[in-house]
Amino acid sequence: MHKKLLIIAHQPSTNTQQMASAFIAGSRAAEAENVSISMVAPLECQPKQLLDADAVLIFTTENLGYMAGTTKDWFDRVYYPVLELKQGLPYALVIRAGTDGTGTRRAIESICKGLRWNLAQPVLVCKGPWQEDFIQPCFEMGQYMTAGLDLGIL
Repeated sequence: MHKKLLIIAHQPSTNTQQMASAFIAGSRAAEAENVSISMVAPLECQPKQLLDADAVLIFTTENLGYMAGTTKDWFDRVYYPVLELKQGLPYALVIRAGTDGTGTRRAIESICKGLRWNLAQPVLVCKGPWQEDFIQPCFEMGQYMTAGLDLGIL
C-alpha cells in the first residue's frame, strides 16, 4: 500500500532551507519504495493535501515566541476541514527557535491535540544561534518518518 508523507515547511532563510533539505535527504535515504514525499510551504498547502497524507512533518520557525504566521495561517485553514477526517494522524514537529521554542511548541502541540493527532517522534527544537549540528537531526527525522510509514509502524 502506497503511503504519503507531507512536509509542511516554513523555510524563510538559507539556514532553514538547509534544514528542510535534510528532511528530504533523510526521507530518500530511507529507500522506501512505498512512500512518496512532498514538501509544501504553509501558505500553499490546502486541506486536500493534508487529507491525502498518511503522516505530516511540521517545520516552523519561532517568531516572537510563537510559531511563524504562515504556519498559524495553515492551521487556521486546515483545522476544521480535516478535524473529523484525520484523527490519529502521525505527526512530527521541528522548531527552529532563536530563543527556547517553548511558546511555539505549546501552541502547536495544543492544536495537534485538538485535531487528535499522534506525536510520532519527540519534538525537535533547534535553538540558539545557527549551528551545523541542526542538520543531522533533521535528516534523521525525515528518515524516521519515511521508514516508519514504509514499515507500517506509523
